[in-house]
Order: sequence, then C-alpha cells, then structure tokens
Amino acid sequence: MSHPTDSSTPAAPVSSAPAPAAPPAASTAILTPEAIATAAEAAMAKRPVREPWRIAMLAVLGGAWIALGFVFYITTQTGASTMPWGISRTIGGVAFSVGLLLVIVTGAELFTSSTMTIIAKVVGRITWPQFALHWVIVWVFNFVGALLVAALCYFGGLQTNGKNGWGKVVLDGAAAKLHHSWGEAFVLGIFANLAVCLAVWMAFAGKTLVDKAFAVVGPVALFVATGLEHSIANMFFLPLAMIFKDHGERSSSRASTCRRTRISPGRMSSSTICCR
Repeated sequence: MSHPTDSSTPAAPVSSAPAPAAPPAASTAILTPEAIATAAEAAMAKRPVREPWRIAMLAVLGGAWIALGFVFYITTQTGASTMPWGISRTIGGVAFSVGLLLVIVTGAELFTSSTMTIIAKVVGRITWPQFALHWVIVWVFNFVGALLVAALCYFGGLQTNGKNGWGKVVLDGAAAKLHHSWGEAFVLGIFANLAVCLAVWMAFAGKTLVDKAFAVVGPVALFVATGLEHSIANMFFLPLAMIFKDHGERSSSRASTCRRTRISPGRMSSSTICCR
C-alpha cells in the first residue's frame, strides 16, 4: 500500500554551478635544457649552506652508496674472464650505476657531483668559504663512508665468494689501476668526473625514478667500461685491495696475484686524491 507524500517537505535545491574542473595531469615530459639549468643551479645553491654536520652525514652516505655500486660491479666481474673485455666491462658499468642512482634518489652528497656547486658560485649564490668548506667536508666524509663499506666487505667474507674469485677481481683491478702515471690518473679522473656530472645533469631532466635511472646508466656505464678513474670509487676499491693483500700475507697465501699488487701510499694517492 502506498504512503502519502508529505508535500510540506521542501525539494532539495538544484545547483546550476558547473562542477569544478579536475586538476590537470602532471606532465611527464622531461625538462628543457633551460629548465634543467635552473633546477641544477637551485639544487647546487642549497648544498653548501647546510649545517656542516648534515653535509658530513650525507657525505658518509654518498661514499657508502658508491662503494655499494662497486660491490655490485666486482660481483659481475667475478668469473667473467672468459667474456669479451668490453662486454663484461659494460655489464659492470651498468651495475655500478646503481651507486650513483642511490646517491641521487636519497639526496646524498658525492664529491664528484658536488663539484657542480661551482655553478652556484659563478652566479653569486654562495660565497668562496661556503664553496671550499663544502668540497672539503664532502671529500673527507665520502672517504669515511667508502672505508666503512670496505670494512663490511672484509668482515663479511666477500673475498671468498666464487671460490675466492671475488677477492682476485679486487686485487687484479687494483694492480691495473696503479699502473697509471700521475698524469694519466689526472686525465682519466677528469673524464670520469665529466661523465658523472653529465649523468647528474640529465637526471635533473627526469620527473620519475625511471627517468632518472635511464639518465644515469649511460654516462656511468661509459666511464666504467672505458676504464676511467672515479676518485670516490677508488677510496673504496684501493683500501679494500690493501686489506685483502695484507690478509693474504698474514695467512701465508702468497699467490702471484698478491705479489703483483704492491699498493704503496704514494701510488694510491695518484688514483684516490686526484682532482675531480
């Protein structure tokens, strides 16, 4: 049975205003070269004005992330001696790019990309003392982060992976690096730093993690596959080789690989301290 309708109930008013427009979808297009330059300048102007302790902590992370990338590189080269040299090195370069991607995504400080703060100095957004102090703090604490990962690798026994092949890659690689003269190390360092700065510059163009990953892989794989020298990576790699070499001598395992790897402090400096 139907119920009578209460005619005294007012009808709901009907709004004639148009519905609000949906916000425009965010563009996924990469930035223009002009916009990249603006973003890079703004980012590099912020870094040197942070508190020194914050810069130091971020630099420890930066050194650690690059060392982790090198751990991945070493793993890809273990047992790869039968592959063509260029192919194996390219695979290793792609693996090493993970380290720089971690630096970019986490906002860590890395000396080889922090050299780009010269942009902020040129346009007058930071002072010379801020510029210089930032470089010094980042370099020193990148070294700390790299050494921490080297210690973890040693105490974790990574050198025994692949029937001791992992440690052999480290020793052979260090021996090859120490054959460079000072002049060669300096020039190879310039080339490597150019590649890192290009990778970071292109990462500013990306708006997604995938964009940034693709931007980083190419330049990093280029410098690793070609055998260029990255100072922060060497802060991890050469001390790790020294640890493995000393351990091998203490255990009376004087393999030819260990005898070829005589890493003196002076020669280590040529690869580790060269200006990037």
